[in-house]
Amino acid sequence: MPPAYIALEGGHVIEGRGRSPGTARGELVFTTAYTGYEESLTDPSYEEQILTFSYPLIGNYGVREERFESERVHPRAVLARELTDDVADWLADEGVPAVDHLDTREVVTDIRDGGAMQCGIAVGETATPEDALAELDRSVAMSDHTEIGSQVSVADAEVYGAENDGETLALVDCGVKFSMIESFVERGATVHVLPHDATPTDVRAIDPDVLFISNGPGDPENYDEAVSLVEELVDDYPVAGICLGQQIVSLALGGTTEKMAFGHRGVNQPVMDLETGRVVMTTQNHGYTVEDPGPRLDVAQRNVNDDTPEGLTGVDCDVLTRQYHPEANPGPEDTLDFFDDVLTMAQAPTSRAIACDD
Repeated sequence: MPPAYIALEGGHVIEGRGRSPGTARGELVFTTAYTGYEESLTDPSYEEQILTFSYPLIGNYGVREERFESERVHPRAVLARELTDDVADWLADEGVPAVDHLDTREVVTDIRDGGAMQCGIAVGETATPEDALAELDRSVAMSDHTEIGSQVSVADAEVYGAENDGETLALVDCGVKFSMIESFVERGATVHVLPHDATPTDVRAIDPDVLFISNGPGDPENYDEAVSLVEELVDDYPVAGICLGQQIVSLALGGTTEKMAFGHRGVNQPVMDLETGRVVMTTQNHGYTVEDPGPRLDVAQRNVNDDTPEGLTGVDCDVLTRQYHPEANPGPEDTLDFFDDVLTMAQAPTSRAIACDD
């Protein structure tokens, strides 16, 4: 196997075994999920990141395309204790560098202690530590990826479930997972998937029952068009969102967001509903969070581990958001009813009527 070098922020270089050749750079993060490597690797929220799997063996049930969450692998490179040949060959076919025979416990500890950091990767017969350091020097902070939405969003509008006769959603694609769309279509909805920079005119032309903002990668403050869209339409349509979508909705309604030290990435994040006291286990993949939801939103759910907001509801507007991924894939299915709640927003009497009367 060819040599592989990983240059960490600060200049420390780790040597491993190359499983897929190439060079890469990005933000180094980790996931604690035991399963679901196919879903994780095709999750657009990992765009511009280097993904470390903390579970020691990745690939023990093969690679099946029906589990993919998008059309391609999104992490810039992959690190693991051991990768099976199936996964290594898949990553090589995708042109994504991969490294194993690493002490991933040490890598995860470094990230937990120092936070998500920039990283450079060099894999190949002629690769050197200097090549990895050169990649590190060219790596930029996640907040500097100002056009990241265009890297993961559809270029033109698409429609799913056109034959359905249920509610209509305008879904703003900031990096949506396939299973998120499927969750609505399976419930009888028609989903119009719009580019990340969709305009109010685009949405009004659909006249949806709900405006939905998807998950996605990067800093929510770089999604100016989506923030403006929600700000303009929140009093005209019910608004819902997942993950990055929650952050965008909060920014649109006067809230603030912040970068987390190393984020939440895995399938065992405990979340408490503040009204019922019920705790559910959730799937998560995000490096930013809502700091202050703003004057028009209330925090309805919080993370049991660090108290960060996990669910928001509107004070004087129809808003329902989740920081975690109710569709799972992979992970627990404790919160699938979120999709039913979103569709119910379209059927219930709304605060918009009150706002209009005022």
